[in-house]
Amino acid sequence: MNRLHSTCACPDHPSAARRGFLTGLTALGMGAALSACQSPVSSAASNPHRIDIHHHIVPPRYATDLARLGGGGAPKWSTQMSLDNMDQNGIATSVVALMQPGAFFNQAETDRRLARESNEFAAQMGRDHPGRFGSFATLPLMDTEGSLREIEYALDTLKADGIGLMTSYATHYMGDKRFWPIWEELNRRKAVIYTHPLTAACCRNPIEGLPPSSIEFATDTTRTIASLLFSGAAHRFPDIRWIWSHSGGTMPFLWSRFTRQEFDMGAKAKEVLPQGVLHEIKRFYYDTAQGHHEGAMAALRVLVPSSQIMFGSDYPYRSAEEVRLGLGERSFTAAEREAIDRGNALRIMPGLKTV
Repeated sequence: MNRLHSTCACPDHPSAARRGFLTGLTALGMGAALSACQSPVSSAASNPHRIDIHHHIVPPRYATDLARLGGGGAPKWSTQMSLDNMDQNGIATSVVALMQPGAFFNQAETDRRLARESNEFAAQMGRDHPGRFGSFATLPLMDTEGSLREIEYALDTLKADGIGLMTSYATHYMGDKRFWPIWEELNRRKAVIYTHPLTAACCRNPIEGLPPSSIEFATDTTRTIASLLFSGAAHRFPDIRWIWSHSGGTMPFLWSRFTRQEFDMGAKAKEVLPQGVLHEIKRFYYDTAQGHHEGAMAALRVLVPSSQIMFGSDYPYRSAEEVRLGLGERSFTAAEREAIDRGNALRIMPGLKTV
């Protein structure tokens, strides 16, 4: 269990008295203690160093198409809104991804066009604001040929930092063999794949007054993790670096069911998970958006080291302030905080340009 504790009272910690703390440090000659106590909440505006890997974009043309295609409404968003929220929360760079449902309307030409336009929009953001934006390129995933073409264009021409996908496409999850030719290519490239949940085709929340995102989003992340594991895809494509949203959804809380499933599979488990389910879980990466509170973070940290956790905001659906303050309540060492803030992202995306 990777739960090293820091006893510092950090200056931007929600429960700390910032002015009194800083005054006390000066009086005691403990300036070094401040740097040792840096947390994901500290020096928010004056120290823009974080990398946000869960940051949505809503290209204007996509928002128009979304309404026309019956995909629901889009949140209010602009590039400047993103920059403002980043500046207020010490975020140097956001690796952006298209909002849900991505390029998925089951219309091949439309999906290809939406993917291309959105990927070019994200690339232009990066050119317009050097160092402030990276990108996870979207794919028309139900279209294998279209996806392979878009991978080549997005990674080789646009220089995207990875691929951004939904957790499910109709009833197809990440372990589905129809996607394996795409995973073959992304495994060859040692690509990063960031995933985001959406309203699952199977399970629209039946509880009156609760939107599907309240329960089903986190659950859909768990479904697709299970699909990848128990289909054998996680083992078959070991060079893909997968990032799961929201601290892994409900997976950490259902962990005993995963291990029971591995046991019940008997000899079959050795075929699809020859190194065991925990080995694969510890190789995955997890962002902190809406998963920064004590219950979610404690459960996740029992399973994976802090080297697998990355700062994610969920902007514009949530402000980065929520995550910044929430993580400030958790117990991490200074080194762990720096890794979560930016080091882990740069380790798997070393080509990411950041200010």
